[in-house]
Amino acid sequence: MQAIRVHQFGGPEALVYEEVPDPQAGPGQALVRIEAAGLNFIDVYHRTGFYKLPTPPPFILGQEAAGTVAAVGEGVSEVAAGDRVAWCAVQGADAELAAVPAARLVKLPDGVTTRQGAAIMLQGMTAHYLATSIYALRPGDACLVHAAAGGVGQLLCQIAKLRGARVFATVSTEEKARLARDSGADEVILYTRQDFEAEVKRATGGHGLQVVYDGVGRTTFDKGLACLAPRGLMALFGQSSGAVPPVDPGRLAAGGSLFLTRPTLFHYIATREELTARSGDLFSWLAAGRLEVRIGAEFPLRQTADAHRALEARQTTGKVLLIP
Repeated sequence: MQAIRVHQFGGPEALVYEEVPDPQAGPGQALVRIEAAGLNFIDVYHRTGFYKLPTPPPFILGQEAAGTVAAVGEGVSEVAAGDRVAWCAVQGADAELAAVPAARLVKLPDGVTTRQGAAIMLQGMTAHYLATSIYALRPGDACLVHAAAGGVGQLLCQIAKLRGARVFATVSTEEKARLARDSGADEVILYTRQDFEAEVKRATGGHGLQVVYDGVGRTTFDKGLACLAPRGLMALFGQSSGAVPPVDPGRLAAGGSLFLTRPTLFHYIATREELTARSGDLFSWLAAGRLEVRIGAEFPLRQTADAHRALEARQTTGKVLLIP
């Protein structure tokens, strides 16, 4: 099969499209013929070595995909050959085939395509746990979503509106502002022209927000803390602009007994029950037309390096898919 492998950490040029042996379904595994793989910023971190994987290079990149089960190994009861499935948080998705633990697969219902499945698993479940578990938004709450035109951002805005929240969103361009508004954002701030801290304080009458969802990190963190109401929560779930420096806990007290958390998706889908519950919500919202996953671009698998360049240059909106 063809796959994208990283032989040494580095830039997009470190992504090698090459032939590797076909995987086989071992005990507890299913062999999936991949129809689409999702590109996520965590793939950049794995490519550069910023986030370490359990296995050293060379490794197949990618954490998210969807396709059809070709075969199952011994002891598998969750899926069967012919099932359409999706997964995330399992390494090796940027390939034509993958052997995946069956317990980490979810079946795609009728009405949800494999492209939608590949596009929504990681980013959709990230948005889900942020809005329902990290801080369970309620009607009347106000939240801030950074990078609101990105894959997580668009889904998080939509889910926040489903839960009745007032949504503030930051974006960099007018086109991205339109996407954020289409996703339900009530207040859209162009951070390239406006001070988002000042705009939030103005729009809330100085009261601030219950929660800030920050996947950007270094360039937004300090002002994000200043946007919070007393006892508000900073959910720092990514760092696309770089790592946040160490934080003096005294800043949380001075800001109004604030809360700070640095969550990761894996801990919120650690059990199969959580995995199927979160993905089930997403699929039901998709099927009912209450949630839209926007696929911004598709690249052939062999052009994965170009997809990484576009993602890192902030040239993408919505979800980027890789097609074997």
